[in-house]
Amino acid sequence: MREDTAQADEGVAAAEQPAKRVRADVRRNTDALLTAAAEVFRTSGVDAPVRQITAKAGVGAGTLYRHFPQRSDLIAAVFRHEVDACAEAAPDLAERHTPADALGEWLQRFALFLATKRGLSAALHSGDPSYDSLPCYFDQRLMPVLTALVDDAVKAGEIRGDVSPDDLLTATRNLTLSADEDEDGHTPRMIGVLVDGLRHGARRPEAGR
Repeated sequence: MREDTAQADEGVAAAEQPAKRVRADVRRNTDALLTAAAEVFRTSGVDAPVRQITAKAGVGAGTLYRHFPQRSDLIAAVFRHEVDACAEAAPDLAERHTPADALGEWLQRFALFLATKRGLSAALHSGDPSYDSLPCYFDQRLMPVLTALVDDAVKAGEIRGDVSPDDLLTATRNLTLSADEDEDGHTPRMIGVLVDGLRHGARRPEAGR
């Protein structure tokens, strides 16, 4: 009986290993597709040919359609993927930089997302119900992250305290050019100027507090 049980356990373990490899392959393919689609949408818009996306991702068209049967499925997934990348970048930036520099680096990353989002703009405002949940997803994922970065920089006395996260989102939107317009690096330079302005009037915390 024990031998039978051991053999059964070995069989389960052997079955689990290929399943894990398959899941890892699926995840890699999905990530590659979403990264490639974001780049293509940023430069060519959401109506870019599928072959342009699959060639950049290094997968076949069948893989794309298996994961994203409709173009709207791919567009919504790219939006969420880019939002997640922005949100997940914050902890690493906070660990590697001073609070004000972490905020500045994050705003630069957010500007890249906005460049992609402008490529998605026509689709996102088309009235397709597939996109109805995306504004809420944006707020839930990014606002807490940005609020934490701003609060940390204010508490450290590295930026002024009279600018809200909403102010910074709006300012970054206004400064961000699309990929084809921003050939000379206008957006990164202007965001640098914005962060320098935030430093003006900062109040260092008093010693002992």
